[in-house]
Amino acid sequence: MSSAAEHRRPLQSDSDAILDALPNPVLMIGPDGKIVAANIATEAFFEISTQFLKRQSLKELVPFGSPLLALIDQVRSSNSPVNEYKVDLGTPRMGGDRQVDLHVAPLTERPGHIVVMLQERTIADKMDRQLTHRSAARSVIALAAMLAHEIKNPLSGIRGAAQLLEQQASSEDRMLTRLICDEADRIVTLVDRMEVFGDERPVVRGPVNIHSVLDHVKRLAQSGFARNIRFIEDYDPSLPPVLANQDQLIQVFLNLVKNAAEALIDVPDAEIQLTTAFRPGVRLSVPGQKSRVSLPLEFCVRDNGPGVPDDLLPNLFDPFVTTKQTGSGLGLALVAKIVGDHGGIIECESQPRKTTFRVLMPMYSTSVKHADQSSRDGSAGKSSPASQGAK
Repeated sequence: MSSAAEHRRPLQSDSDAILDALPNPVLMIGPDGKIVAANIATEAFFEISTQFLKRQSLKELVPFGSPLLALIDQVRSSNSPVNEYKVDLGTPRMGGDRQVDLHVAPLTERPGHIVVMLQERTIADKMDRQLTHRSAARSVIALAAMLAHEIKNPLSGIRGAAQLLEQQASSEDRMLTRLICDEADRIVTLVDRMEVFGDERPVVRGPVNIHSVLDHVKRLAQSGFARNIRFIEDYDPSLPPVLANQDQLIQVFLNLVKNAAEALIDVPDAEIQLTTAFRPGVRLSVPGQKSRVSLPLEFCVRDNGPGVPDDLLPNLFDPFVTTKQTGSGLGLALVAKIVGDHGGIIECESQPRKTTFRVLMPMYSTSVKHADQSSRDGSAGKSSPASQGAK
């Protein structure tokens, strides 16, 4: 008996180690609905320690009337596994809209016990939405090209005519001619901003220290639009370089930090948190490349503002979508274009007091360096986007 017990202990320890190594939450539910066991990924998903989880009933963790509870009852009655897709397990404590795929199965060795595995859908959905953002950006590229040719030239004539009239106009009429000039200038500025979307030259990329970029952006923000906002930094010091164009990366995070600062205007305890982390396992197919690109570098800009309205969140990176009364809705669309040109992903998760813009990017390696060098040679003779930035 003692010999058999000695053999069972290492086996149980190995099983726990294997479960803890899985990236997906796995938990075992007892006959009374209590959580009997859970792996480390479950702790991260529910934001509760294993010791506390084991004292909880599943009903206390998931939303009222959750399909997961009905699935567990179904598995118990049929004694066969069941799968369910796109189930929302979001709660106010964890944050809303936590969609998962559920895999529920009976544990034959322990009657009445059920094993539940959750697979969060955010990464797959991010990839789908990123393709939508790129499609929207392509539409703006065509529109920008049309506007540049068909609007700027007539506007120049209108402005010139208004200036000629202004020389002979009365003071009252001069206000009208000045209004014409100002409005013509405003439209030209908008068209100039949209023309940036038409820049399809290859992005010259190299190794970039993301922490240097974020420190530079923070200094710019604190010397201007975010001087009264507290910054919190949570960086992974061992992070490898990101494969990017430094000027364009500064533009991305400057836009995101400025966005966060504008959302915090009426917040007394305004905070912006900048974080970096290594997240292995995220891979994305990028147009023009045969192999899937790994996106292990995660950079976040988080604020404690009121959040993004639910009706705007799905289309936040589309052109002309904005929550600001005087905004053009092109800032985040430009950010999405730059990130997409780098083969990355950007996504927003928002709830009151916690809005997070998350950017996933490829890391720099020598193999990617040679591939990027060939594209750089192919674009010889063209001006580099790094020289002009993404203003």
